Formats: sequence, structure tokens, C-alpha cells
Amino acid sequence: MGRELQWRDRPLIMGVLNVTPDSFLDGGKYATRGKAVDHALQMAEDGADIIDVGGESSRPFSKPVSIDEELMRVIPVVEGIRERSNIPISVDTCKANVAREAYRAGADIVNDISGLRYDPEMADVVSNAKVKVIIMHMKGTPETMQTAPYYDDVISEINTFFEERIQFAAVKGIEQDNIILDPGIGFGKRVEDNLKIIKYIDVFKKFHLPILVGTSMKGFIGKITESTLKGRIEGTLASIAIAIWNGADIVRVHDIKKTKKVVGLVDAIKKA
Repeated sequence: MGRELQWRDRPLIMGVLNVTPDSFLDGGKYATRGKAVDHALQMAEDGADIIDVGGESSRPFSKPVSIDEELMRVIPVVEGIRERSNIPISVDTCKANVAREAYRAGADIVNDISGLRYDPEMADVVSNAKVKVIIMHMKGTPETMQTAPYYDDVISEINTFFEERIQFAAVKGIEQDNIILDPGIGFGKRVEDNLKIIKYIDVFKKFHLPILVGTSMKGFIGKITESTLKGRIEGTLASIAIAIWNGADIVRVHDIKKTKKVVGLVDAIKKA
């Protein structure tokens, strides 16, 4: 297919493409097929290695949308990107039907924030299609996850979660080489939890699988830097630099141009 992820060679950049009216940063901005596809192609030109298409907001306290609505938002965009580019496409969904149709439309990766837990058919869809899957840790659901989350030891809990989910995936016939792990920064986490995840990413390298980190423009950055939503870019770039230094293989971001410069420099220093 020519769309393999070369994450062992260098850190990869995943560009966020929200085709939703209510995502926390750019809701509604790319809600039409034409604008979404054009933005995806621009991100690819700017240096994105993967485009992550999401048709359901997962911001804190967001409510789920119907399968039909999510399909209507996502599939035409995946088809449009694939018609014009060979860039790997990820689809951010917890719904097996959406994942199945996205794969048929040309997607390569299923980004399941539930870690294959919400839809009992999702693991079978991934296994049968032999696509890659991002297994993310989240406590609760987007609607409930930021209602007083608590951990005795967040790193240990995520580590145990990954062990269990990898075993579950194996039972379902998902090849280990097709798994990407995401510790779920901002998903049912306190500020201190997010900071610890970035600091101790190397703990999760024991699984010998690519680690994806998504810090882009998130609330904990605003709290620490005392910044409004649009003022979180410097904190985002700092978090990306440290995450990569500590072992992240893929970073999921909104601003590709700035991220590419940071990723390139940190990678060069690591390889010096």
C-alpha cells in the first residue's frame, strides 16, 4: 500500500482533523467535505505523516453522536483525502460500523479512545481488516471523565491497563505489530497526572510498541501557563519536545508547521 508507519526511523506527526461542529479548538471550522479535505492536504504538505479524522467530539463533557451522523461526517472526508493523497489516514471513533466503513473508504488506522472497550464488535473489525489500532487509556467517558478523576499511581494504572488490553487484542486476533498505545493525556486525568505521563513515558516502552501522545492545546497547558485557548501553543510545543525526548513515537497535534520544527530538532539532538 505504501502507507506503512516508519515510526522507528523518526518521530511521526499526526495532524488533527475534526469534522465536528463542537470540538474544543476548531469545532465547525472543517465541517464541510471540501474544507476538511483541503485542510488535510495542507497538513500533509506542511509535514504531517498521518491525518486523524474525527466525527465525534471527545472534549470533556461532550455528548456522543449517532452512528448515522458520525458516518455522514467522516466517510466522505476519508474518501476525499484518499482520492487525492496516499497519506496514512486514522479515524478517531469508538464505533465498529464507523471503523468498518472508514477502512473501506481508505483509512489505515482506527483511533479508539475507549481502548476497544465500548463497542463489542470493534476488536473483530480491526482484526478482520488487519488495520492498525490506537489503544488509549481513558477513565470514564468524555461526558464524565473530568468529573473528579483520581489515581493512587497513574503510571502504574495505565501500565496495567495496557497489559490487559494487549492481551485482549491478542485473543481477538489482532497482531501486536498493529497496536499503537496512547496513555490518554487529558482523558480522565488531573493536571499532575498529565505531567507525570509526559515525564515517565519511557515506562511504556517496555511493550516495544509505538507510543502516541496527544497534548495539543489541552487544558492542563492553559492552567500551568495561565493561557487562554489560543495562547497554549508555546506550552504545547514544550510538551511535545519533552514527550519525544522521553520516548514518544507519534505526536497528535493541530499546528503541523511549528511541530515539525520542534520534532526535527529534538530528534536530531537525540541522534547526535
